[in-house]
Amino acid sequence: MRLGTRWPVGSAVPPSLPGVVRSAIKAVEEELAADGVDADTWRWTLTWLEGAPVVELDDGTVIRYSTQSDTATVTSAEFGE
Repeated sequence: MRLGTRWPVGSAVPPSLPGVVRSAIKAVEEELAADGVDADTWRWTLTWLEGAPVVELDDGTVIRYSTQSDTATVTSAEFGE
């Protein structure tokens, strides 16, 4: 069993996350900054589902990792993409 964690937007990402997930988190944070979103109090929540990380931001954005393809998919709460 792997334990999850929480951390503030802009802080160090857990090193246990695959590189593509870390890159996806960075891209989301850069987009928030570019859009002028005040996310200073927002946090990321990491959980593990069947051995794969699922990362959710306080606004509902979710990043899921595929172990088969080593890819990360970002689903925005705002757009449902």
